[in-house]
Amino acid sequence: MVPREEESRRIILGLPKGSLQESTFDLFEKAGFSIRVGTRSYFPDVDDAELEIVLLRAQEIATYVQEGVLDAGITGFDWIKESGADVHEVAELVYAKKGKRPVRWVLAVAADSPVQSAKDLEGKRIATEAVSLTKKYFEDKGVEVKVEFSWGATEIKTPRLVDAIVDITETGSSLKANNLRVVDTVLESTTRLIANKKSWEDTWKRAKMEEIAMLLKSVLAAQARVGLMMNVKKKDLDAVLSVLPALQNPTVSDLSNPDWCDVITIVDKSIVRKLIPQLKLKGAHGIVEYPLSKIIE
Repeated sequence: MVPREEESRRIILGLPKGSLQESTFDLFEKAGFSIRVGTRSYFPDVDDAELEIVLLRAQEIATYVQEGVLDAGITGFDWIKESGADVHEVAELVYAKKGKRPVRWVLAVAADSPVQSAKDLEGKRIATEAVSLTKKYFEDKGVEVKVEFSWGATEIKTPRLVDAIVDITETGSSLKANNLRVVDTVLESTTRLIANKKSWEDTWKRAKMEEIAMLLKSVLAAQARVGLMMNVKKKDLDAVLSVLPALQNPTVSDLSNPDWCDVITIVDKSIVRKLIPQLKLKGAHGIVEYPLSKIIE
C-alpha cells in the first residue's frame, strides 16, 4: 500500500487537447518528459511518477485548476480571461500551434464591409467563441452589440449570418481565405502554465511546478538560438569579436598552436545567415553551427 505522504506527492497536470496538443507534447519531450497517449486517450502515460496528465480542452483547464480538480495546467491567457478563473500564473510559455509567437483574438468583418471601427457596429450582431472577452471589449468602448456564442466555423458567418466576428488567428491565413478584414485586435494571448492557489502554497508542489516551468522555458529559449564554434588566428580575434552581438560573452580558449584560439558563442537563430559570412570575412575558420536543446538562464 502506498503511504499517504507519497500519494500526495503528485501533480495532476492538465494539458490542452486539440490544436495545441502536438506542440505541447513536443515541448515536454524536449524538456525531458516522455508522454504517450494509449487507449485511455484522456489520461496519457508519462515517465515521471510525480506527474499525472489529463488531456482537456484548453477552454476548460483554467476552471478545473481554480476548483482544485487539477493542481496545474497549460492553457491560453485568453481562456483564463474568458473563464474568469482565479489562478496563480507560474510561467508564460510563448508557443502556439504553428509558431513561437502570440495569437490574437481579432474583430473581423467582410472585406467589402463599410465597418471601420468597433463603433460602427452599434446595435449589430457579433459571433464568437469568446463571449465574455467580446462583451468586455465592446463594453470598454461603450458600444452596445448583441454577442452570440459560435459553435464553430465562425469565419464563414459574416456577412450572411452576423455583422462581424471575433475570432482567434495565428497567421491570418484563414481570415484572408474567407475574404475577411481585421478591424481591431481584441486580445493578444500566449500560453501559460497556471496553478491552483492552494496547490501553489504546498511547498513540495510549488517546487515541482517551478522545476517544470524552468525546463519548459529552457527549451523555448533554446529554440530561438544556436551555438557557433570557430577557430580564429589570434591576430584576427578582435576583428571576429567585433561582429558578434554586443550582448554576447563568447568563450575564447587557447589551442595547441599558440597562434590560434577557439571561439564559442550562442546567438539568435534569426541573425545566423548574415553573421556567418561576416565572421568568415573577418578571419574565422572551421565555423560550426549546432542546435541547442536547453538554455537555463
